[in-house]
Amino acid sequence: MRLFSRDDPSSDDELNCGSGGGADTFLPLRIASVFIILVGSTFGALFPVLAKRTRWLDERMPKALFDFVKYFGSGVIIATAFIHLLDPALEELGSPCLSEKWSEYPYALAICLGSIFMIFIVEIVAFRWGTKKLAKLGVGKIANDDHDILAQPQLSALGEKEKSINSGNTDLEINQTPRSLGDIGTNANTHRVQEGERHPHSGEIVDSALSQIVGVLILEFGVILHSLLIGLTLAVDPDFKVLFVVIVFHQTFEGLGVGSRLAHMELPPRFRYVPIWGALLYAITTPIGIAAGLGVRTTYNPGSTTASIVSGILDAFSAGILIYTGMVELLAHEFLFNREMIIGSNGKLAYAIGCMMLGCGIMALLGRWA
Repeated sequence: MRLFSRDDPSSDDELNCGSGGGADTFLPLRIASVFIILVGSTFGALFPVLAKRTRWLDERMPKALFDFVKYFGSGVIIATAFIHLLDPALEELGSPCLSEKWSEYPYALAICLGSIFMIFIVEIVAFRWGTKKLAKLGVGKIANDDHDILAQPQLSALGEKEKSINSGNTDLEINQTPRSLGDIGTNANTHRVQEGERHPHSGEIVDSALSQIVGVLILEFGVILHSLLIGLTLAVDPDFKVLFVVIVFHQTFEGLGVGSRLAHMELPPRFRYVPIWGALLYAITTPIGIAAGLGVRTTYNPGSTTASIVSGILDAFSAGILIYTGMVELLAHEFLFNREMIIGSNGKLAYAIGCMMLGCGIMALLGRWA
């Protein structure tokens, strides 16, 4: 979130790099914003979760609407990473309040890069050690062979056919040329059943309870840091009215993105409340940030040296988290490694991509004002 505007002609003359307070105007509306944004954030994050878990809503809401929220939210998260986090981080760590050493190296980009690799390592560690422990408890399963690692049956179909030929197995019609990716996936599945192999989805690491929880926790962590900074800025920013309207939509749309991920988690009964708690945690972060900002509004200066450094580092770190989540957890898993998308109709694929681009476009547009 931008803490000051470098394009504002008055900012060069009036920029306060000391310890002065933020704006104190519209105090009643700022207090009301705590509850207004709480309602919007709660609705955005909790509605997809409750709709998926409530039989009455689940039966009456078309699947296309759930898909819209899911892919729309993916676009929102990706746009948030680049437009609402990385760009402000570059501005904040390039503030004229900072010493010249901060301009000698692109620290914001370096922090973002380090964040991406840190999250990658965290996931690798969690999957290699944590999944085994959950498997002992009967929560997650570990893949035992190469077929289980492949999330998509069609990706290993040709290898299965070659194996069938080499082993002399005549159960699979090896002379039949598959007419589509769907046929390849079907033949591969048939061959697995005939060989007595487990269905690959029964042991996928990517679909284990641990992987889902870790993925959502990473997403929540990045979004929560961002939401706290948004709330803190809103409480003291002089351009409150415009920022307030934009942040209401911002938090609602971002809540839909988080809520849609939470809603589609398939967890054992013992973890059934994780999505609900995750939605509520997101909902309260921005109001907490606003309340904290109101509490320190007389001493906190969003344009000070310390504030620029802290918010710039947190924005860059959060940007790396959401970039990794958006590219790997959302785009790769939902499109490239999703059998339903690869062999599905062109119309369904176009609808999903369109929803994602719409969410990304709207969130990018909101970056014009916040």
